[in-house]
Amino acid sequence: MSTLSLAAGRPTLADRLISRSILTDVMLVAGGAAFVGLLAQVAIPLWPVPITGQTLAVLLVGSTLGALRGVIAMAVYAVVGIAGVPWFSDASAGWQVVAGPTGGYIIGFIVAAGLTGWLAQRNWDRKVLGAFASFTAGTVITFAVGLPWLAASLGLTLEQTLQAGLYPFILGGIIKALLAAGIIPLAWKLTSRPKN
Repeated sequence: MSTLSLAAGRPTLADRLISRSILTDVMLVAGGAAFVGLLAQVAIPLWPVPITGQTLAVLLVGSTLGALRGVIAMAVYAVVGIAGVPWFSDASAGWQVVAGPTGGYIIGFIVAAGLTGWLAQRNWDRKVLGAFASFTAGTVITFAVGLPWLAASLGLTLEQTLQAGLYPFILGGIIKALLAAGIIPLAWKLTSRPKN
């Protein structure tokens, strides 16, 4: 197998588990996009933005794959969803989803995966505190892109935007960051144990 890879440079958790090649990178990117699509279906309906498992998946994918592969996986998620695969929340698809109130969050996922992946490549994901800081930063980035998009798409005031797109998600965002901060460092520990 070729040693060419999209992830040359600083290794991530995926690199610990699977040897690098273009083929494995493509599979990891596709798997990362599909994982986000799957967790998008775990939802608590709210209007205009549902609470979903997407953000947890984005944090895990970005950290596991690293910056470049994480960004590509989230871009694939967005493009394939726009093309018609029903893997946005509530099994929705199409341009109207990204052009609508939730589109900014989907675009924010790309930036969030890049940030958490970049931090993971600098070992932030190996200890719980660093992982929590990384995943909190990724969550904040998602909201930083999603909230202005939400406001513009619905013509909301600042307070209406915060009521509709931030306040209901704060506790869930903290819980998701904590979950990811427990999962990824544990995975590193389990993969770092010497083999007998």
